[in-house]
Amino acid sequence: MILKKTSVKWTVATLIITFLLAGCFSPLSQKNTSDVEKSKSVSEQTQNESDGVSSQTENASSNDQPKTEAETNALSTNETEILQDFNNSTQSASSSVSTTQTMEQQVKQKLSEMTLEEKVAQIFVITPEALTGYQTVTAAGDVTRNALKNYPVGGLVYFSPNIETPEQLKAMTENTQKYAKEIEGMPLFLSIDEEGGTIARIGNNTNFQVKRFSDMASIGATNELEKAYEVGDTIGGYLKQYGLNLDFAPDADVLTNPDNTVIENRSFGSDGNAVAKMDLEVAKGLANHQVLSCFKHFPGHGATQGDTHEGFTYTNKTLDELKESELVPFQAAIDNDIPFIMISHISVPNVIGDNTPSSLSKVMITDILRGEMGYQGIIITDSMSMGAIVNNYGSTDAVIQSIQAGADLILMPKDFKAAYQGVLDAVNDKTISEQRINESLERILRVKLEMSY
Repeated sequence: MILKKTSVKWTVATLIITFLLAGCFSPLSQKNTSDVEKSKSVSEQTQNESDGVSSQTENASSNDQPKTEAETNALSTNETEILQDFNNSTQSASSSVSTTQTMEQQVKQKLSEMTLEEKVAQIFVITPEALTGYQTVTAAGDVTRNALKNYPVGGLVYFSPNIETPEQLKAMTENTQKYAKEIEGMPLFLSIDEEGGTIARIGNNTNFQVKRFSDMASIGATNELEKAYEVGDTIGGYLKQYGLNLDFAPDADVLTNPDNTVIENRSFGSDGNAVAKMDLEVAKGLANHQVLSCFKHFPGHGATQGDTHEGFTYTNKTLDELKESELVPFQAAIDNDIPFIMISHISVPNVIGDNTPSSLSKVMITDILRGEMGYQGIIITDSMSMGAIVNNYGSTDAVIQSIQAGADLILMPKDFKAAYQGVLDAVNDKTISEQRINESLERILRVKLEMSY
């Protein structure tokens, strides 16, 4: 009797479905479909809304799903293709969500496994000399490995004295990265200032047979975006070849002060929109080789009086005035998900009300760059060993103040080991909360875990 009842049920279901399919283009069919939609349970509608799929699409998918060979044959080729497209797109979206969830889970998992000492070390990017205590580092061996065990920093930055020959540089970065993966379980940010033109640690070394570029001002003057892309693509190609994954470039400064002496021809020009377009092309070229870009020097060094390398530097512009020009390239960076922005030591008294350097200002970092402009990437300071900092602040105090202001990575404090211990002490005595450190670590780990290495 059970078999007979089941057979009757399937016969009736088959007749109903065949009737609906046969008349799917008739007004009656449309009315019946509408009635079916209206009769959906509240729970079904709620489920469809939570899945991000409209109830009409969900209903069509479930009604058209074939259950017998006869029903499958009754479907038109067009209907089958539509159903297949819907299933494919749903699977693709589901896969994307799953990947994102997996990355966030990995970040949380990695963070939960780290000690406070490891977390604090990760927020520093320093020279190999500061890491090892050696005067000049051109190789990576046991000293580097042991130093990384004691201070598993977030990254290293290389300068001209560290770079001798292609073979030497590649061996040094390969070994350093190998040690980092063994010790930290993730890559280091191995960084360099390679803008092209006058600022090119590798490009200006005659031992390297790489293409060299004129200054960025001359490239900007051509208004040819493909030339800016070529800069990024070329530099990205050889940085990857030599094991470097983070370039402190492009220079996103808009040269609005003709008396400026620190940026000069490093900038693409004096028009904010033109500079933004050129910068994005450079970043695109770098990304083509999995090299991370960093727009610098927020909020813009092109309008300043003085040089932060030497001491106090400022601009008298208001926030509205900065938005009209200097901040345009940085907003473009934010809108295009550029992974790093470097915060400078420029003072902007008409924005924050005093002469605090931007790198130490919660107003500039958290309120404006994060809040008003919407940046979610990694904020790294300019070198904390510059005159604008060391002439006015204690090394450790400046680092603590920068972290409190919202910076994620601290570049080159004057005394790394003292600054590292100072931050540890500040977390332990609640001057800085561990949650504040974790916020930066999540941004750092997200980028590191996404890097191919």
